[in-house]
Amino acid sequence: MARSLCILLLAAAAAFIYIQVSLFATQSHYADRLAQAEKSENQCTSQLRSLIDQVSSQQEKIVALEEMKIRQDEERAHLKILIQDLEKRSVQTLVNNNVVPVAAVVVMACNRPDYLQRTVESILKYQTSVASKFPLFISQDGINGEVKKKALSYNEITYMQHLDLEPVRTERPGELIAYYKIAKHYKWALDELFIKHNFARVIILEDDMEIAPDFFDYFEAAAKLLDNDKTIMAVSSWNDNGQKQFVYDPNFTYWDDWVRLKEVHRDRQFIRPEVCRTYNFGEHGSSMGQFFRQYLEPIKLNDVHIKWNSEDLSYLKMDKFLIQFGKDVSSATPLHGSDAALKAHNMDADVRIQYNDQEDFERIARQFGIFEEWKDGIPRTAYKGVVVFRYKSSRRRIYLVGPDSLGLLRV
Repeated sequence: MARSLCILLLAAAAAFIYIQVSLFATQSHYADRLAQAEKSENQCTSQLRSLIDQVSSQQEKIVALEEMKIRQDEERAHLKILIQDLEKRSVQTLVNNNVVPVAAVVVMACNRPDYLQRTVESILKYQTSVASKFPLFISQDGINGEVKKKALSYNEITYMQHLDLEPVRTERPGELIAYYKIAKHYKWALDELFIKHNFARVIILEDDMEIAPDFFDYFEAAAKLLDNDKTIMAVSSWNDNGQKQFVYDPNFTYWDDWVRLKEVHRDRQFIRPEVCRTYNFGEHGSSMGQFFRQYLEPIKLNDVHIKWNSEDLSYLKMDKFLIQFGKDVSSATPLHGSDAALKAHNMDADVRIQYNDQEDFERIARQFGIFEEWKDGIPRTAYKGVVVFRYKSSRRRIYLVGPDSLGLLRV
C-alpha cells in the first residue's frame, strides 16, 4: 500500500510540474503578445502625434494663406479703384468737355504687337485732328506682355485689359475655341464703353486693319442716319465683295443684311460702303488665313477723301432707298439660263440674274468670283436677297436676285 501511495504522489507531482510548465509557457506567450501590443500602441501614438503635428502645421499654413489672400484681395480692390480712376482721368483727358463724342473707337487686340502697331499708326494718321470726336481705346484680351507694352506706349490712347481664365465650353464639337474667346472679349469691351464710360456709339476695329482717309468723316455722317432711323442696326466700313474688280464708286453706300441671323437682325439692316473704308491685312490670326488670298488681300481700300458731311445721304432713309433700289434692280436687263453669267460678260448695261436657292446662288457666285457664303437664308452683302457688285471695276452693276426679291422690293 505504501508503494501505491508513492506512485500516486509521483503522478501528482508530475501533473503539477506539467501544469506549471504549461502556465509558464502560456504566460510567456501572452507576455510577448502584450509587449508587441504595447510596441504597436507606442508606434500608433507616435504616428498620431506626427499627424497631429502635420495637421497643426498645415492649419498654420492655411491660416497664413487665408491672410495672404485677404491682403491680395484688398490690394486688388485698391488697384482696381486706382485703374478705374486712371481710366476715367484718361477718358476725361481724351474727351473735350466742349465736344460731344461721335463715337469711341476701340481696337481689339490679343497677341500681335506688330499688327497692333501698324493698325494704330494708320488710325492716328487721320484721328489726331478729330481726337475729341473719336476718343481711341485699345482693349487687350489676355496677358501678352509685348502687346500691353505697345498699347501703353501711346499717350493718346486709353488701355483696357480683359482677363478671363474660365475654361471655354463650345456648343458643338470641333468648333474653334478662339471664336468663343473673341466673342466674350467683344461683350466685355462693349459693356465697358457703352455702360461704364457711357458712350452713345462705338466703332470696333481689329488689330489687323488700316483705315481710309475719310474713315472718320464717313462714320460721323452715318451716325446721323443711325440715330434717326431705327431700322438701321449699325454702320459698317466693310464690303465683303469690295475687291478691286467689283467696286467703282467711292461715294456709294448700300443697305445690307450684314448680321444675317434672323433673331439677331430682326429685320434691321447695316449701312455699308461700296468701296471699303478698312483694309484687313491680317493673314495670320484666329481664322488661320481662311479666304485671305482669295477675298481679303484683293480688297480695295478707299484712297479718296470724300467730305461725307457735305453729301446728301437722305437717299439712305429706308423708304427712299427701297424705292430707288427697287427701280435700279427692275430696270436692269434680265438674263436667264445656265449661261447667264457668260451672257453678262457680253452686255454693256446693268444686268440681273435670278438664283433659285442656295446651291444656285453658290454656282453663279463662283462664276463671277464673289463670296459664296450663305447664312440663315441670306448671302453675304444681300439686301432683300439681292447681291450687287460692279463688273470689272466699271460703272456696270450685276444684280443677283433671289426668287422673292422683286416682291420684297415692291416691284
